[in-house]
Amino acid sequence: MIIEINKDIDKYQETLALGLTARQLFFSLAAIALGSSIVFLLYSYIGLTLSAYVAIPIVSPVALSGFYSYNEMAFTEVMKRKFSLMFCNRTLTYRSTEHERVIEDYQKGQKKRSNKD
Repeated sequence: MIIEINKDIDKYQETLALGLTARQLFFSLAAIALGSSIVFLLYSYIGLTLSAYVAIPIVSPVALSGFYSYNEMAFTEVMKRKFSLMFCNRTLTYRSTEHERVIEDYQKGQKKRSNKD
């Protein structure tokens, strides 16, 4: 009798249907429903090919939300962090402490010490 056990137990996923997790199944059904409704609504106006081209950029974030993960973060959390890094960070500025006056003061202090010795 052979019982297969995943070697990495942390990456084990409970499958719901067709080898998909509940999250993956929900977002794939949502992406299919959204994409098909966009295509059906726009088909009579712009044709099948153009309606598919309109639907793809709208459906892809929904599909990625279910399947994409990076460092155990979902797609939405990754995108929130990317946007916060792009737009919410304060500007870092560098203030030099090595301008001429500081160097001259330091050299004067060295000369005074060497004269005392």
